[in-house]
Amino acid sequence: MAAAVAAVKAAANNSSDGSIVCYAPTMITTNGIWQGDNPLDYSLPLFILQLTMVVITTRILVVILKPFRQPRVISEIMGGVLLGPSVLGKSEKFATTIFPLRSVMVLETMANVGLLYFLFLVGLEMDISVIRRMGKRAVVIAIAGMILPFLIGAAFSFLLHKREQPMNQGTFILFLGVALSVTAFPVLARVLAELKLVNTELGRIALSSALVNDMCAWALLALAIALAENDTSSLASLYVVLSSAAFVLICIFIVRPAVCWIIRRTPEGESFSDFYICLILTGVMISGFITDAIGTHSVFGAFVFGLVIPNGPLGATLIEKLEDFVSGLLLPLFFAISGLRTNVGSIQGPGTWGILLLVIFLACVGKIAGTIIVCLFYQMPFDEGFTLGLLMNTKGLVELIVLNVGRDQKVLDDEAFAIMVIVAVVMTGIITPIVTTVYKPARRFIPYKRRSIQRSKPDAELRVLVCVHTPRNVPTMINLLEASHPTKRSPLCIYVLHLVELSGRASAMLIVHNTRKSGRPALNRTQAQSDHIINAFENYEQHAGCVSVQPLTAISPYSTMHEDICNLAEDKRVAFLIIPFHKQQTVDGGMEAMNPAFRTMNQNVLANAPCSVGILVDRGLNGSNRLAANQVSHHVVVLFFGGPDDREALSYAWRMSEHPGISLTVMRFVPGDGAGGAESASAAASATTATDAEGNNSRILSVETDLGWEKQLDEELINDFRMKNVNDESILYTEKLVNNGEETVAAIRSMDNVHDLFIVGRGQGMISPLTAGLTDWSECPELGAIGDLLASSDFAATASVLVMQQYVGDQDQGPAEDVDTLQTPNSPDEQNAQFNNANQINRRSTPPRPQDGFNP
Repeated sequence: MAAAVAAVKAAANNSSDGSIVCYAPTMITTNGIWQGDNPLDYSLPLFILQLTMVVITTRILVVILKPFRQPRVISEIMGGVLLGPSVLGKSEKFATTIFPLRSVMVLETMANVGLLYFLFLVGLEMDISVIRRMGKRAVVIAIAGMILPFLIGAAFSFLLHKREQPMNQGTFILFLGVALSVTAFPVLARVLAELKLVNTELGRIALSSALVNDMCAWALLALAIALAENDTSSLASLYVVLSSAAFVLICIFIVRPAVCWIIRRTPEGESFSDFYICLILTGVMISGFITDAIGTHSVFGAFVFGLVIPNGPLGATLIEKLEDFVSGLLLPLFFAISGLRTNVGSIQGPGTWGILLLVIFLACVGKIAGTIIVCLFYQMPFDEGFTLGLLMNTKGLVELIVLNVGRDQKVLDDEAFAIMVIVAVVMTGIITPIVTTVYKPARRFIPYKRRSIQRSKPDAELRVLVCVHTPRNVPTMINLLEASHPTKRSPLCIYVLHLVELSGRASAMLIVHNTRKSGRPALNRTQAQSDHIINAFENYEQHAGCVSVQPLTAISPYSTMHEDICNLAEDKRVAFLIIPFHKQQTVDGGMEAMNPAFRTMNQNVLANAPCSVGILVDRGLNGSNRLAANQVSHHVVVLFFGGPDDREALSYAWRMSEHPGISLTVMRFVPGDGAGGAESASAAASATTATDAEGNNSRILSVETDLGWEKQLDEELINDFRMKNVNDESILYTEKLVNNGEETVAAIRSMDNVHDLFIVGRGQGMISPLTAGLTDWSECPELGAIGDLLASSDFAATASVLVMQQYVGDQDQGPAEDVDTLQTPNSPDEQNAQFNNANQINRRSTPPRPQDGFNP
């Protein structure tokens, strides 16, 4: 064994001049270090170490580049460059120990297996019908964006091609042209999501054009490989092209019907048998083998095989079984190998670096120019055409496949390969920063004044934005909306927003991009959930009167999802935004958190919302399956302490009380004799602190005026409510005399359990002795003191809770609902900062003065 190890080492050390490396067939696994074996002398331990280093390096770079909104492909290529001869590989000891020449065959084989299955998944997720729906505009933009870069690549091929290379000029032109003109569809989808452009018309055109571009690139790649591998014989190249066309026809007319037969044999709702799944996964290998044998790259066969499998449950099952393992573990190996092959040191001389910069500049300009010309022909704005051209410069998988095949076939030498890899990284890396800086879409909207239920007209349409995470949120949301009493006089316009976390997969992008109305099965679990949610709300719309429903989907990271919610609320001019609580009820009646990110998102929405917000703690509402208006029966209770949030809660409950099936109880908590001193002391303490800090006694008058004005607004609303509902037997108004927080809790706990829904104000910014001390042990401050008490697991009642926060930021504004302006918002980061600043001002702003008027 020691002799074999020595022989292999000697062969490896002597192989730098291109000599053959010897492999010992028995040296797969080690006997252990205690037997004197070095694990790195054996292929399996060495491969495991290499894979681990690649994954760790890639993930570290993903974290580092995340603030710059760089797609993951950049981190994966840069990880390979760091481990390769450009950086760490300069150390001969590191290169011969971690990435010796004898390990290259195993590493590249596994990388190509991962690439094979990833391209199968890409074909599986692609929906060619998108191209038909977008029309010829996407096709023309894609082709126009390819022509100029292809011509630029052809021109530069004369500078980069060396006469001593065995490949002819035509093949070299084809490889270089394809590499410069291609657009990476999966990478572009991720970039658009980061820029919040997926749902825009520009985003839809970009994705459709990239899809067309990808299809053209695959056809050109197959032709380039056929010419490269059979360069000396034009007849052989013709055979390769014809064989490839025959393979595509076999997949369409034989493989696809066979897969459809498998789908028909599997009853709806049942999982596919392991035999069928194994048969299809084996078919991927067979397709790769056939296309490799006929002279085309194996990934072409896998891609076509995935493309002919129909969208539906079978595709969803295959994606679920393969994607995480292939995309997360095996695919980074391919990108890393591309980086390992990139030796920046091979680019020598300022002239070569000048050519590199010129290639990057002209390739970008060529694609942008071609796109702008077509966009102007279709009467699109110049800035949209420029942005679209930038986005179409996104590079990724297909280009790297072209470059690696070109290097394997000796079309590209080390210098040309390194130049083109750097071109791909730079062109993709600059897109997000430039688009964020340059493109600020102008959106026309009408600033509106009635951003709360209290300020909405009783005879006008009420616009509500309902956010949903899972289908579990739907029944109670629908029941709550039905209880909101939509009428011909005041109909409901409901925007249903399905919140989906961005996973970085192309399939997730297509859910938003492709609104399916054909009744076909869902592509994956997320799309199936969206279909379920949309169907439930559309069914409610059909059964209920005076209700219009518009379903939408937001796909973004939870850290920035509140931006999508708030922007949509602004665009749709909604008065009320409902979001689910981050906890859900368990079987034993307790409350458990679903996802910690939901809570952070809710807090961000409360801080940034341009309208009133309600957080719904879902414990079910009786009759959740009954949609007819005359069947709804709910007992609703409002706990009123005072302040804008409580007034909003009462205003919403007042609207609900007009429903014939709603019984409303309003319990107002009034401070007793023992609470008066505490209230005065609280106000005085607040005023004194301000006086000491500012040295200005006028602040005392301001605090007292604010408290007095809040009380006046409370009294006006309560008196108006009681006067107009004095003869309504379904409404009960009671007052509870309490002195402190303990008595308040006792009074709430003493209530009977007939209530289905508690509506309470969040009470943000209000000082009340009746809730003093309750916030000290609060688990969820975003619900306020009373909301947190009602939502806690130890609260005896099992009723749902709606915590209201009133929007108070536009009380001093003029009648903006009649103004129609054109405004250009800033970048997403600046918008978020503006929202935060505005919210801090809004929540601290003084209440409206009497001259502003009062509209109950």
